[in-house]
Amino acid sequence: MKFMRAWLITEITDVEKDDRPLKLVELRKPQIKEKEILIKVKACAVCHTEIDELEGRVLPSFFPIVPGHQVVGEVVSIGKEVKKFKIGDRVGAGWIYFSCGKCEFCQKGFENLCEDFKATGRDVNGGYAEYFQINEDFAFKLPENFTYEESAPLFCAGAIGYRSLKLSNIEDGQKLGLIGFGAANHLVLKIARYLYPNSKIFVFSRTERERELAKQLGAYWTGDIEEEPPEKIHSAIDTTPVWKPPFYILRHLLPKGRLVINAIRKEEIDKEEILKIDYSRDLWLEKEIKSVANVTRRDISEFLEIAEKIPIKPEIEIYSFEKANEALKDIKGRKIKGAKVLKF
Repeated sequence: MKFMRAWLITEITDVEKDDRPLKLVELRKPQIKEKEILIKVKACAVCHTEIDELEGRVLPSFFPIVPGHQVVGEVVSIGKEVKKFKIGDRVGAGWIYFSCGKCEFCQKGFENLCEDFKATGRDVNGGYAEYFQINEDFAFKLPENFTYEESAPLFCAGAIGYRSLKLSNIEDGQKLGLIGFGAANHLVLKIARYLYPNSKIFVFSRTERERELAKQLGAYWTGDIEEEPPEKIHSAIDTTPVWKPPFYILRHLLPKGRLVINAIRKEEIDKEEILKIDYSRDLWLEKEIKSVANVTRRDISEFLEIAEKIPIKPEIEIYSFEKANEALKDIKGRKIKGAKVLKF
């Protein structure tokens, strides 16, 4: 078979108003190079970044492009120089598709900051397709005790959530706030409860559905974004797509508290809300704001090991491959409970 089905981003559009923001087409199957593997995709998790690409906040390198960066499947072909994988292996790939390995940042272990960083589904065709190609150095074997559908969210929601947790500088016994409770933060809660068993976790979310899931997974307290928690917190991780929530949470941080913003872009710039920041209340006493940029291969490999060891099984909602647009619209409409996964 020379062709495959794939979903394409063909233009900037409004996901809420467009009946078919992604277009289903037939493309030629990828032709792999010497160090690449060809993966028959079994599942691809859905991320808010795909909405950002469709709506123009994160611009793809070219149009049309196949989105999707939480790709899992079976190796069906290998290049002649491939040593890490064999045909039949269960593998996956995440947001990091390529880094140069030579620059200052790569040499120091910060390949997520490489100037030549290439992202799956943004700079190259991604996983909303029946086949996907990638250099073996940027692919990973799946945990043995996970299904394809359970593995897919580990490659972005899990890995970027893990990086966010590391950047929070939280210590066991300290209090952690999670702002928004979708694919990433529901996994952060699971990791945090394992790594920091004596820490209280406070979840801020707009929807009752997300707050109820957080309670089921062991959150100490849950409330709406503007509710005041019963205690101040040491660190907070924001995964919301808008500006107001992270800046509102600053007032609940303890001295030396750190706010980690896990988002490539925000949907709206609410200048009025930003101007409401009170320096003495929200930023003084050495509070910090830190962004999360991309992931490294180390983030993915470390998280996969932790996920398999615990194990951390994501809460998932499965959509058929043909319902990619429905999955995106449900995320846009905040119909979220865990991670959404396309099944092939």
